[in-house]
Amino acid sequence: MPVLTPPKQTNLVKLLLIGDSGTGKTGACASLVKAGMRLRILDMDNKVESGILPQIILRDCPNRIGNVDFEAFRDKYRATAAGFVLDGIPQAFTKALALLDKWSDGSNPAEWGADTVLVVDSLTFLADAAFNWAKGMNPSAKDPRQWYGTAQDAVEHVLAQLTAPHFKTNVIVISHVTWVDRPDGTMKGYPSSVGKALGPTIPAYFENMALTQTAAGGKRTIQTVPTALVDLKNPASFKMAPTLPIETGLADFFRTIRS
Repeated sequence: MPVLTPPKQTNLVKLLLIGDSGTGKTGACASLVKAGMRLRILDMDNKVESGILPQIILRDCPNRIGNVDFEAFRDKYRATAAGFVLDGIPQAFTKALALLDKWSDGSNPAEWGADTVLVVDSLTFLADAAFNWAKGMNPSAKDPRQWYGTAQDAVEHVLAQLTAPHFKTNVIVISHVTWVDRPDGTMKGYPSSVGKALGPTIPAYFENMALTQTAAGGKRTIQTVPTALVDLKNPASFKMAPTLPIETGLADFFRTIRS
């Protein structure tokens, strides 16, 4: 019969990092590069190259700019008299799935190890791509709920893969927040995904969930303990600081989990 034993030290961190737009989610990853880790980013937002992350790395640790590589995907749209429609076959989701099996350099992301972090930036746009893929697979569906159901299942399978024990690489999944009014009159924040049904399920796949936020005066931080609006978690809650500075927060978070 299995019995409880002291927890084993882990070198892998699987983190769901959520926050409203502009709270520093992507830029926070720079502290991991500064700490000597390698980032490999699945850029579904198509913003990494032109965003704040390379600027922070060039300012703080320019000799490590080569420790970051990324692949960017976004389905193309075109304007018509009836509104915006997809321009051609949606491919962003299937290309992203292919990279999770074999990266562009031929390596297997599941075998990158403890010194590398796979960053999915962001779950929000990965979900959009999954919906486009589901719609493209069955464009004549009479009930749009079929598209949502297919896309939700696909996104959930991706999260199950990334957080499984055999995926031996650190993972950060970045997501925006969907604020939901609950029947009891309270509000709760969930990761943004396809529709509303999947959001409350997503945190179940992660041992770690943290929130980026902007306080009065524009100071950005990473919250690690639950709030009235968001249920955050980590297995090192007795040692983890409740609030971490955005500049060093993710490196501090990884260091604490690994200790």
